[in-house]
Amino acid sequence: MTTSGAADHGLRLLPFPGLRYVPERVGSLAAVTSPPYDVVVRPDGVDYLESADPHNIVRLILPQAATPAARNEQAARTLRDWLAAGVLSADPEPALYVYEQSKAGMLQRGLIGALALSSADAGVVLPHEDVMPDVVTDRAGLMRATSANLEPLLLTYRSEEPDAAAAQVVAAAARRSPLLETTTEDGFRHRLWAVTDPAELAAVTADLGDRQALIADGHHRWATYLRLQEEHASPTAWDFGLVLLVDTARYPLQVRAIHRMLRRLPVADALAALDGQFRVRPVDGPLPLALEVLADASERGNAFLLTGDGGFHLVTDPAPALLDRTVRHDRPEAWRRLDATVLHATLLDALWDVPDAPDHIAYIHDAAATVAMAERHNGTAVLLHPVREEVVRDLARQGVTMPRKSTSFGPKPATGLVLRSLD
Repeated sequence: MTTSGAADHGLRLLPFPGLRYVPERVGSLAAVTSPPYDVVVRPDGVDYLESADPHNIVRLILPQAATPAARNEQAARTLRDWLAAGVLSADPEPALYVYEQSKAGMLQRGLIGALALSSADAGVVLPHEDVMPDVVTDRAGLMRATSANLEPLLLTYRSEEPDAAAAQVVAAAARRSPLLETTTEDGFRHRLWAVTDPAELAAVTADLGDRQALIADGHHRWATYLRLQEEHASPTAWDFGLVLLVDTARYPLQVRAIHRMLRRLPVADALAALDGQFRVRPVDGPLPLALEVLADASERGNAFLLTGDGGFHLVTDPAPALLDRTVRHDRPEAWRRLDATVLHATLLDALWDVPDAPDHIAYIHDAAATVAMAERHNGTAVLLHPVREEVVRDLARQGVTMPRKSTSFGPKPATGLVLRSLD
């Protein structure tokens, strides 16, 4: 059984000659890689990666200069210099790349390739989160200047068939000697193989031809691909974008919540505004134990964990009349029940009057870091429980996007192992 849904056609993943670091020209492959650009955004993160190796990929994905135009030109110049110096080199023939990440019993494998672009209306690639136009503009300027896809998006699909051809190709490649192998500072081992055999490539094409994918990570870059495609007369290389495609029937992703730190709202004020509208009760720490209580409560309905004042406060059972008044009615019931929906529509907008702006809200992936920041700023950490992948996929199939920063799928691919030139 495939998952083509309402798609007019399926996924079309093409081989390409990947741009890769030449190992002899860099200190180590681990030292030139980076997390995705939106995970490294803090200046100290950029500085750390830049100092790891003079050729770290962060110099391309997050160039440092005074203006956007200067940053983009700097990245383009750096890429040209690295190509001319042989730091980066194109593989001799087009390939799909099998990419593996592993750590402490966790194993993920997928296919990196150039995916044919399609709008959300086509039902082939499904977004599930809204995007911010200024971020798309920023990424578009960088891609335009470098004429390259510098890091792959993370997409998922599901093949329930035990003999699915793409899965067989991935498994066969993983039994061969890899093109590269490295272990990054976070403890993940990364391995990469090139698939160039015409029969294997044809098998992947046939298998994916009636499948549908969900964008797990990279909504802004996908929107950037589509914007840049509109700027170029087809057919061109801009009709495709670099992706990592993972079959989650075989390699389930980890789905984590993204927490909020409210910079200007003390916990006492946050709790006072909930009086009579939500059930609030203290729960015991430490943090891992409190998160277990949150997970259990989330099975029964909306649940949030507030902290930042040294204690933990479980917030549950919103008043039905409050939800009816604050949550829009023109969306599916599953969307109306999302914790992220209730957080933004009911808590942030209606009860707390907190604008969704960087000087009011920080979005943080790590729960402990969120708590520590709230305690430093006398703010409120709002900790959430992750949404299940099937909920995300079902809403995406209905064309319904979730509030931004609703989910964090992982592990995310390391940036710098394979790039794609558009020239």
